[in-house]
Amino acid sequence: MVTAKAWVLKKHFEGFPKTSDFDLTEIKLPNLKDGELLLESVFLSVDPYMRVYSRTVMKEGDIMIGTQVARIVESKNPAFTVGAFVVADSGWRTHFISDGKGLHVLPSSWPESLPRSLALGTVGMPGLTAYFGLLEVCKMKPGETVLVNAAAGAVGSVVGQLAKIGGCKVVGCAGSDDKVAYLKKIGFDEAFNYKTVKSLDEALRKASPDGYDCFFDNVGGEFASIAINQMKKYGRIAVCGAISLYNDSVPQKGPYMQVSMIFKELQMEGFLVTRWNNRREEGVKALLKWVMEGKVKYHEQVTEGFENMPMAFIGMLKGENLGKAVVKV
Repeated sequence: MVTAKAWVLKKHFEGFPKTSDFDLTEIKLPNLKDGELLLESVFLSVDPYMRVYSRTVMKEGDIMIGTQVARIVESKNPAFTVGAFVVADSGWRTHFISDGKGLHVLPSSWPESLPRSLALGTVGMPGLTAYFGLLEVCKMKPGETVLVNAAAGAVGSVVGQLAKIGGCKVVGCAGSDDKVAYLKKIGFDEAFNYKTVKSLDEALRKASPDGYDCFFDNVGGEFASIAINQMKKYGRIAVCGAISLYNDSVPQKGPYMQVSMIFKELQMEGFLVTRWNNRREEGVKALLKWVMEGKVKYHEQVTEGFENMPMAFIGMLKGENLGKAVVKV
């Protein structure tokens, strides 16, 4: 019998999450039935969506939602072999039992030299978010100018690199000088620290005096309100996240963007990457190829130890990570 460790949501977050909102517990797992398999988490993901989804899909006492790369340690399911690695959506736990549904086996072409944790980042959900958001929502075209905020994060860093592959000029912003230096290192044409510029409006104008064709928004709030005024006519805005709003106890009020949207005839569309689940294999294959060719670079913020899951999650929400934040069990 295996004893799993799991982090549960002890108390719904009020404002910014605290370590006291979580509780570490143990669960004794039963023996496998036919068709089941036992998995051991190797890497776990911490993502902004967990903050907002926790309120809508979780009750206090539930295991925290989340995704992991896990290794199959025992199998009574002929479709899955012991030793194989999969991406699962089984929350913050060290071990779990699955019937095989919803598991994504890592591609056979995955090279040994590549960290399997990338299946949670650049070659996983964040990378797929960038891929489909740019291609299907922004519909970027060669020669256009793409703006992305939270650009040094798991999604934003891939957005910028894919836009460069697509022949676009890319402008990104981040919250530290080190992150700005990283953006320039991975090929962004312009990058700035939004925390130190005197005027966000002026910084955006300086970076692209002609405005922006595409805006990939991970932040929302005041940044989005200012950026929308600098969109070109018929510009497209992909709303992927709103991390500036997730921890607010009191909802923010305007300014409002309807006037700019009307007179510039903008398209603004929110999306969830799950819309393209039927094309997941296509996206993973393309991203893995670009990573192996060196066209898409990656950086991971790896926290060691399952006991540090809450700390890694809170640090990610504070913007302490460069690239994808993951926890190594």
